[in-house]
Amino acid sequence: MTFSLTFWDISLLLAVSSVVLLVTSELLSLHYGRIGAKIDRNKLKNVAIVFSILFLITVVARIASILINH
Repeated sequence: MTFSLTFWDISLLLAVSSVVLLVTSELLSLHYGRIGAKIDRNKLKNVAIVFSILFLITVVARIASILINH
């Protein structure tokens, strides 16, 4: 069974990932639970912003391909 990952799938994956990461970074406290595992909210937020920018790049590429083909 082959799984072909299309441009649309990548764009959707980036969009969902960026939303989940951004919401997670906003909802986390400074320490995750009481087990002492620290999660850096700033790094998590930066990763979410990078994923958002990548998603926007895929949207621009899709718009450009639509405009070029018509």
